[in-house]
Amino acid sequence: MKRLFILCILFIFFAAHSNGQDANADYVKQNYDKVEQYITMRDGTRLFTSIYTPKDKSKKYPILLNRTPYTVAPYGQDKFKASLGNFPEMMKKGYIFVYQDVRGKWMSEGTFEDIRPTKTKENKQSIDESTDTYDTIDWLVKNLKGNNGKVGMYGISYPGFYSTAGLIGSHPALKAVSPQAPVTDWFIGDDFHHGGALFLMDAFRFMYTFDAPRPNPITNEKGPKGFDLPSKDYAKFFMDNPTLSGLKDKYLNHTVKFWDNLAKHSTLDTFWTARTITNHLNDVKPAVMVVGGLFDAEDTYGAFETYKQIEKRNKKNNSILVMGPWFHGGWVRSEGDSFGDIRFGQKTSLDYQKKFEEPFFDYYLKGEGSFNPAEANVFFSGFNEWHSFDQWPPKNAEEVDLFLNENGQISMSPISETESFTEYTSDPNKPVPFQEGIIENRTREYMVADQRFVANRPDVLVFETEPLEDDLMLSGPITAELNVSMTGTDADFIVKIIDVYPDTSAATSPIDEKIVMANYQMLVRGEILRGKFRNSFSNPEPFKPNEITPVKITLPDVAHVFKKGHKFMVQIQHTWFPLADRNPNQFMDIYQAKKEDFIKNTHRLYFDKNHPSRIKVTVPEIVINKR
Repeated sequence: MKRLFILCILFIFFAAHSNGQDANADYVKQNYDKVEQYITMRDGTRLFTSIYTPKDKSKKYPILLNRTPYTVAPYGQDKFKASLGNFPEMMKKGYIFVYQDVRGKWMSEGTFEDIRPTKTKENKQSIDESTDTYDTIDWLVKNLKGNNGKVGMYGISYPGFYSTAGLIGSHPALKAVSPQAPVTDWFIGDDFHHGGALFLMDAFRFMYTFDAPRPNPITNEKGPKGFDLPSKDYAKFFMDNPTLSGLKDKYLNHTVKFWDNLAKHSTLDTFWTARTITNHLNDVKPAVMVVGGLFDAEDTYGAFETYKQIEKRNKKNNSILVMGPWFHGGWVRSEGDSFGDIRFGQKTSLDYQKKFEEPFFDYYLKGEGSFNPAEANVFFSGFNEWHSFDQWPPKNAEEVDLFLNENGQISMSPISETESFTEYTSDPNKPVPFQEGIIENRTREYMVADQRFVANRPDVLVFETEPLEDDLMLSGPITAELNVSMTGTDADFIVKIIDVYPDTSAATSPIDEKIVMANYQMLVRGEILRGKFRNSFSNPEPFKPNEITPVKITLPDVAHVFKKGHKFMVQIQHTWFPLADRNPNQFMDIYQAKKEDFIKNTHRLYFDKNHPSRIKVTVPEIVINKR
């Protein structure tokens, strides 16, 4: 009976979902006309553009532009998208929706280049994504009948990058831009590198298809096919293909460009700095709303960094930040009331859509309503509350040091001993997995997943507080300052911040009633640093074997409350497989490493008063005042 009940519920859910999709598709066809247009750029290259214009011609409408490398499909003037805008309610608000295949992708002409460098006097380019945006907007406002002369841009992930690009030398008609989970820095913290380490699984899976050559413009139906995983186990696949050069030779010969560039540019050189778009966010004129997810596996760093650089580089600007408890695009791809096993107690995505995105574009593009949000609008998991701040990170926050001890405890002060450490071995041939079970896919839920599955491994160090006597609210970046030594000349450092639920927890998982939430170890934030980049991403340095060396790891910002009775836990490890590629534990070019180069490393982590290891966190002023 129970199984039958569940099947009935699923049938009702999918039927309702399908009916909703059908209703949205019908709305598009009944209320919009579609035109496909090639728009010519200043260098003569033509970009394929799909334009959806309201059938109601009684008034003028603003334009909402989305530039994408992911196809504007469906192609054909008689074929319509199933919905328009970021979410269905947007298409009912009255806009001209414009979608464009970026240069070199799908049906557009030209040559595609990943995160194309911004045009400067030094690189002598004639075009970039900013000029393509300018030329597109210029054509649209001059040629589209019924537009009101105002344009907005939005985009999630890679389209978020193109939204950011629109801010540079922006067209006067561009009034409002919302970069959402924007691709920002592919070496420091987004997508394919974190802390200089290659995010192997994402890079391989994505570029296998995305970077496949396109000799001629093609529609999505003729696009490249995804990778067919042997044995349906990525951990086994990457151990069976243990070298980066071997992966390229065996599986990536059809898609050489990006993988070859990874190998050629394994440090933060001009190839990467030229592609760091935040270096050019000066003189920003449109209103900006940066949106991101605190549990976004792809681009948490990009959202925070884009907002921070606009604030840093523009004394006068009109930018705000909205960060919620979301996965990649979760603010429009879910209702936002839960993620994985974690409940948030409210439909955060629907709240965002009504409170932020709808009024943002209505106000700046139509002059309708009001829009006066706080500078930073951030949802704190744990307490499950939205909080507003005058800036981010919050000003006047108190910095707190949490010291790691040899006995696995965390204290507020360093120990008095002059010699204290723990010694352990890390073997890249027996790596620590990043998620539990057979890894058929890189789940988005790993960002909040229970960490008990690795807590008992001898190569994972675990430190925790006693049950907290009061709530601990953390905001902004977290840094780990470790003192280490090792027998090798290089190593990766993974630091995970974890919220440990009490044994008496009454919490339940929204996805499986059988999941035990008592003593659940919720990952709040994890990050990796390739040790040779500890002092510079441009000039890597080897470790001197058995010499005590400081290593500082900066984790992306957090917004989380460790509730009274919970524990604050830290886990430290040296592999995170196959999320990140393995370090051979030798100072070398890993792209040239052979199977036999991957060797064990004996580590020491120090705790004594001369070499303390600690975690630095910040507590916002609202909590300091409250206490």
